[in-house]
This record gives sequence, C-alpha cells and structure tokens, in this order.
Amino acid sequence: MSKSFLPWNVEQVSLFPASVLDYVPLSHPAHFVRDLVRDELNLDGIYVSYEDARGAPAFHPAMMTALLLYAYTQGIYSSRRISRACEDRLDFHAVTASSKPDFRTISEFRKRHLKALSGLFVQVLKLCAQAGLVKLGHVALDGTKIKANASKHKAMSYARMQKAEIILAAEVAGWLKAADAADRKDDASLGTDQRGDEMPDWVADKQKRLAKIKEAKAALEAEAKAQADAKAKDNDDGSGNGPRPGRKPKHPPGEPKPKAQRNFTDPDSRIMPGRDGFIQAYNGQAAVDATAQIIVAHSLSNSPADAPCLVPLTDAITRNMGKSPKEISADAGYCSEANLAALEERKISAYIATGQAKRPAIGGKVGGPLTQAMRRKLKLGGHRSRYRLRKQLPEPVFGQIKQARGFRQFLLRGLDKVRDEWSLICIAHNLTKLWAAG
Repeated sequence: MSKSFLPWNVEQVSLFPASVLDYVPLSHPAHFVRDLVRDELNLDGIYVSYEDARGAPAFHPAMMTALLLYAYTQGIYSSRRISRACEDRLDFHAVTASSKPDFRTISEFRKRHLKALSGLFVQVLKLCAQAGLVKLGHVALDGTKIKANASKHKAMSYARMQKAEIILAAEVAGWLKAADAADRKDDASLGTDQRGDEMPDWVADKQKRLAKIKEAKAALEAEAKAQADAKAKDNDDGSGNGPRPGRKPKHPPGEPKPKAQRNFTDPDSRIMPGRDGFIQAYNGQAAVDATAQIIVAHSLSNSPADAPCLVPLTDAITRNMGKSPKEISADAGYCSEANLAALEERKISAYIATGQAKRPAIGGKVGGPLTQAMRRKLKLGGHRSRYRLRKQLPEPVFGQIKQARGFRQFLLRGLDKVRDEWSLICIAHNLTKLWAAG
C-alpha cells in the first residue's frame, strides 16, 4: 500500500490530561453560555439556599445553571437526556468541565431553583440590550398554544361528573357491602396473619376515582360561583338596587356549565383550539422586539383568549427595560376598546388588526370609536402599514422554539411551574440570539 495515513490508535494515552477546550472550538456556543453564566449573571438567588455547610459537597450551582440553560438552547429538556449528553457529548463536557450529574440531581436542581432560574430572564434581556439587540422601536405581541403535560382524554365535563359520581357511588357502596359479607363468611377460615377485612384493590381504585371526581366537581362549582360574583359586582351600578336589568341568562349564575371541563392530571391546564384540533394546553405569550427578534417580555395563562394579556405584557416590557416601546402590533385577538385605550394612555402607537389576518382592516362598522379609528389607520397604511411586522417577528420566534428546538409540550404541571418553565424557554431563545450576534 503506497498511500500513507494519519495514525489511529484509540488506546493511545496522553502524557498530560486533556482539556475540553482542545476538543470544542472556541467559537462554540457551549463556551459562550458557560462564560456568560459564570461571569455575567448574578446567581445570589440560587446561592442563598446553600448556606448550610453540612452534607456532601454539591455540584457547583453556576455549573448546573449553565448546564440547564445550554441544554435548553440545544433543544434538550428532559433531565435524563441532559444527563446522557453530559456523558456522550463533548460540548456538554465543555460546560460541565467533564462533571456528570445524574438525571435526578438535574431534575431536583431545576425543581428547587425553578423560580430563581426563571428570574434570570431580565438579566439576559439587559445583556441583549447592551449588545444593541433591543431598541424598542417596534414590538409585536403574539401567543401560541403549547401542550400541557396532560392528556385531554383525562378531562371530564361537569355533566359527566354528575352522572359518574352517582354511578360510581352506587358501585362502591354495592362492592363494600359484598366485601363486608364475604369478610364475615371467611373470618372463621382465615389464618392468624390475616384480619379478614382487607379492602380489595379494585374497590380502592374506584374510591380514588370517586374522590377525584368530587374534588374536580367542587373546584368547578367554586370557580363558577367566583365568576358569577365578579360579574354581579361589575353589573352593579351603585344605586343600591342590585344589578342592572337585562336578558335572563341561559344558564343559572353560580353553577358550572354542563360542558365545563377539568383535567385530573393537570387541573390548571385547559382544552384549547390548536392547529390540529383541540389540545390540552397553556397559552404562551411573547413580546418580540423588531431589531433582532429578542423576547422582551413573556407571560403564560390557562385561557385561550389573547386580549387579557396585552396590557400585562406591555407593562412587563416597561418594567423589564425601564421604558415603553414606541410601537406595538398584534393580531385581532388582542383588539378591544379597553386595550386600545390602555395603549393610547401609555402613549404607545398601536397597530392591532380589527379583522382577519389576511385583511386586518376589515370589519365594517363593528366596534367602538377606537376600533373604528384603528381600522381606518390600518386601511390608510395598506401594504406599507407597520402592522406587517406582526407576522415577521413573533411567528418566526415560535417556529424556532417549537420546530428548531423541538419544544412542543411542557414537562412540568401546574400554572406557576409552567410559567417558570416558559420563562426558561424564552431565556434560551435570547441566549441563542445573543450568541449568534457575537
């Protein structure tokens, strides 16, 4: 063989210990995220929980934070997959300095410090602003439905709960009666190690399901009563004569509607319309700056409606950045007289659709004076209207989050935890943009 080859000896040992810096290029995002967490972020909210010196040494909190944030930028969210990457991937070795925390350590760190980790959003956002990636000239708002960690088939309507409760209660009562009769019959033949009154597993399971149904039914009833009380308070004109007269409601106030549903796995999640039909989901919101598609504010709710999110999102932008944006655009889901009045009060120029996405200025004479004025404003701008930025900004961001980084379902359950998880997703997006600009 005349051709010579480079040596290939997998058993070759190094005279000096190898450095991960030798194997991962210096321009790699692993180095960027690690150094940013170590040198730029204030992690006092995490460090404060490590004041007790007892116990075995823990993994460094900065390393664990960098590991989680880097994993999220790479579209890896499961603690088991992150742990596996710490063993298999050189870029993860560059973040952890070849430390290999197991999946339970990673999961417990995320649970323990979830609130502090989500709070890093503002710090990362300010670094983006220092890098010139945020100008607040134009900010677009949008929402996306993301699946909850629960199946929609584990939800039950209030009407079904009422029927199921009666049926299950009768079944459980009959089985308990039969079990009691069998116990009395078998008492004489049982050995000394058996009491004879053990409850069969199938009875316990039915009882657990009955208890869950009662709990969900009570929650729906309390929610309906709270909504009715709030509506009655809004309708009261202050004259002392009670609520204003009007059309008689189709459904008795204070009682859940028959189709009102509650999920047994994640009660805070709701069934919402998605691209492929109805899904058990949460509504993730993001405000995206026009300069470099940086998320400048975020929120999350368990309501499919977008309109209630506009004012809180706008105020969050001001709170995060210390100033308000000059312009805001949003689709028709955010359009209401109250929202337009709120933006006018904050001296923010609004471009909010009053109709369909393809024809945002349609709607005829529907709506109040501010909606009519917005319709004329969009129609006057035509194809050159600033509203066109609405699709160019948040929709690619959601595409990068869902398609490029594969985040299509939350790992955690419960509204508060899912809000913090959404914050981590937004931090990962901004970190990726900050690295790409560097």
